[in-house]
Amino acid sequence: MPNLIKVFGNSPATLKSYLSLGELTASGNFSNKFREQLALAIAEENTCNYCLSAHTAIGKMNGLTEEQTEASRQGVANDAKVQAGLQFAQSVTKNRGQVTGEEIAAVKAAGYNDGDVLEIVLNVVANTLTNYVNHIAETEIDFPSVEAGKFTVAQ
Repeated sequence: MPNLIKVFGNSPATLKSYLSLGELTASGNFSNKFREQLALAIAEENTCNYCLSAHTAIGKMNGLTEEQTEASRQGVANDAKVQAGLQFAQSVTKNRGQVTGEEIAAVKAAGYNDGDVLEIVLNVVANTLTNYVNHIAETEIDFPSVEAGKFTVAQ
């Protein structure tokens, strides 16, 4: 059982919220691979080493290469639509939802519709919950360790 789940177990309501958000994001329109890319971009923005470590491992299981993993953390992708989604998620995270009309127009121009934009926000919310819990609990990393801001692959 991952240490994060043990931490969430201290509050049944918070654990239930975490599990429910996971089910909701999984039932959306985005692939597992893209959701992992979003999780990496958001965790990097929130400097959550636990989530960077976990989603690096989970991302690999969902087909992400080391290069794609590190690029995602930096909001970069070979696919313009994926990159726009990652950058939008990072802006939502960094600016606490206060994104500009230009940013919304840009993500829509890349191919996302209104529902997709909201789904990106849902992923930000779900991942930010885990990022914040890990910061507060200082959750011990039980995956191969990854640190925010440290990259081995140049972009």
